Amino acid sequence: MLFELPQLIDALNSVTAIPVIPFKENKIDYVGHAKNIDYLMNNNYLDEGRKRVIAIAGTSLIHHISETQQLRLIDRTGQQMGSDGVLISGIVPNPINQAGQLIEAQSELNRPPDAYLLMPLTGISSPEGIYEHFMKFAEHYGTSCNARFLYYFRQKRDLDAVIRLLKDSLHFIGVKIGTDEDDVIPLIEGIGDSGIVMWGIGDRCTRPAQLGTKGHTSGIAVAYARASDEINNAQRRGDYETSERIEADITPLEEIRFWNGRVYNYSAVVETMILSGFEDIEAGTGGPFNPRVPPDIQKQLRSITNNLKRYH
Repeated sequence: MLFELPQLIDALNSVTAIPVIPFKENKIDYVGHAKNIDYLMNNNYLDEGRKRVIAIAGTSLIHHISETQQLRLIDRTGQQMGSDGVLISGIVPNPINQAGQLIEAQSELNRPPDAYLLMPLTGISSPEGIYEHFMKFAEHYGTSCNARFLYYFRQKRDLDAVIRLLKDSLHFIGVKIGTDEDDVIPLIEGIGDSGIVMWGIGDRCTRPAQLGTKGHTSGIAVAYARASDEINNAQRRGDYETSERIEADITPLEEIRFWNGRVYNYSAVVETMILSGFEDIEAGTGGPFNPRVPPDIQKQLRSITNNLKRYH
């Protein structure tokens, strides 16, 4: 455990960079992944000497890789980061026992994650079931593995259950909002001092920050770290005008990523990395269920990429 809880909570009021995993011929390029982690660590524009926060999560395509591959990815990521950053591991919580085994394995790494982000549960569930099982899950692995948990909130019906989780569990330390701005104030007011409330829908986050969220997640930081970092810097000092200006610059890319149910969330980032020609990052050739974008989208991204190069 590298961070005491207050230190970790403060560190999460930042950009959580979620890099795409590069694939070549449908195989993970671990060397390329290490290169992307190096880029993020070596291009830290956060003010006040703050540490880089990196998560291996949904945009990384963890839903499409095995537990063994994910363990290796987290291990490699932690090795590259060392103690100079905050590492978050996204965990797909079903089957729940399998998720627990993955946490146990990751907690035993030489450089274990500082927190685990519980991804949206698939299949049938109820708010009562979400509360009951995640309370037991967090108690067990929080005690046995010193695990700290963030909850990725994607189902509006579960709002009250998530608030209860944060208030009742010592091991849940925050929530990442993945629904919309309407849920910001209810979550902040409901959770109070029981955990951090982060924005989880990309770098278009000025309005959520004005409403009270602390920090945001970014899928484009692996290519445009300066943009994500400067947005967060501006928000922390209350300079929402600067935040909005940078947000306007990256909005064309974000609109493509989140269009039609986030259909190009992964592949648009890969395409901009390829089109940029930057040699210090590795895009790969597309991942499982996420091939290269079609020609019309590529044409749009070519123009967008040229406009964003200054943020690399």
